[in-house]
Amino acid sequence: MQIDGIPIEVTRRLRNGDSVALAELFTMCQDRLRQMLHFRMDSRLLRRLDVDDVLQDTFIDAEKRLPHFGTSGNDASPYVWLRMVTLQTLQDAVRRHLGTQARSISRERGVMPVGTSNRTTLSSMAHLLVGQLTSPSQVLQRAEAIEQVQSALKRMSPIDQEILALRHFEGLTNTETAEVLGVTAGTATLRYVRALKRLQTIMSQQIETGRCG
Repeated sequence: MQIDGIPIEVTRRLRNGDSVALAELFTMCQDRLRQMLHFRMDSRLLRRLDVDDVLQDTFIDAEKRLPHFGTSGNDASPYVWLRMVTLQTLQDAVRRHLGTQARSISRERGVMPVGTSNRTTLSSMAHLLVGQLTSPSQVLQRAEAIEQVQSALKRMSPIDQEILALRHFEGLTNTETAEVLGVTAGTATLRYVRALKRLQTIMSQQIETGRCG
């Protein structure tokens, strides 16, 4: 039996501090983590550090923190826990390689996790969402559609942007998204549906404005 793609047996062994189970978890999750890092890492950091370097440091950090995974009060699912360790490892890399620039990154990112300029993030999201939210029958060409989606995303709240990023770009399940945001699964679903509806409404308004103009 699995929960969010992770065998329950692996989770049980992780909570017992099994380092072999951690290696198995890392192997299962590294593609998702790599995608997340490509999305979250600022281009200034990518020029100095490879994503795989961050993943290597993440595994070392996860081994050190493994004894705390099964402690009382820590109900994190394995992937969400490993994702958190990865983001903390990324934060350390930002401090080491960018120094005072890390503060400017933090100001840019809104609720987006460390290492990402909001402008780069929204551009990446727009490219992805165009294929998911537009149809061939629409008048807008691909480049115009991407510009419209990015403009629509800019008009959304940071939390709506983050929910769409977690679901569409990182590919988190609703349960994982709820855990990351610290809300119930029902609340996560409601927020996601509302965020998607806001994005589609804003896009429709922009398309209509363009036609009238």
